[in-house]
Amino acid sequence: MTTPTPFPLLGKLLNGATMLSRIAIWVAGSLTMLSALYITADVISRKFLNAPLGGSDELSGYAFAISVSWALSFATLDRANIRIDAIYQHLPTRVAAFLDWIALVALAVFIVYLTRYAAEVAGMSWQSQSTANTILGTPLWIPQSLWVAGLVWLCVVLALMLLRASLALITGDIQTVRTICGIRTTKEEASAEAESGKRLVQMEQQP
Repeated sequence: MTTPTPFPLLGKLLNGATMLSRIAIWVAGSLTMLSALYITADVISRKFLNAPLGGSDELSGYAFAISVSWALSFATLDRANIRIDAIYQHLPTRVAAFLDWIALVALAVFIVYLTRYAAEVAGMSWQSQSTANTILGTPLWIPQSLWVAGLVWLCVVLALMLLRASLALITGDIQTVRTICGIRTTKEEASAEAESGKRLVQMEQQP
């Protein structure tokens, strides 16, 4: 997501957050892929060698939670979160922009509360040195801390988005408000799908 002026510093921070979030989503996707490969290897080993690798269900659960928390920031920046727009699309532009801002505020408040309680859970696991009730006996604070770190990064991203959207709303820059936190238009969805299709074609054409 590119952020227009007249707030260049804030725009640079948001663009930097987008770049870091893009890296995070690739790492999260790789973690999910590794989890799937490990589960596959476990199933094959269990079936043909009668020697399960063990821990696939536990590790995949950690991988899923961590990858989701780190992918949320990019999904939010890319406005990929689902919103009901049956009435929204018929509203005046300024009213719709204000509701976009309200939706961003509500999301930020929810995520802050979620992050707070998630951090408390990780903190209690650290203090009590809790371990998973499994063969691996994983110290729970390790996956929980990685999970919480993703939520903390989402809070940072939401704070930048909310600050930029608030300044745009105050100055009457409705288009920027909608660019930051509005529902993606049909044209934007079509462009994203076309770009995705183009990348797939390029990958298929590679030797």
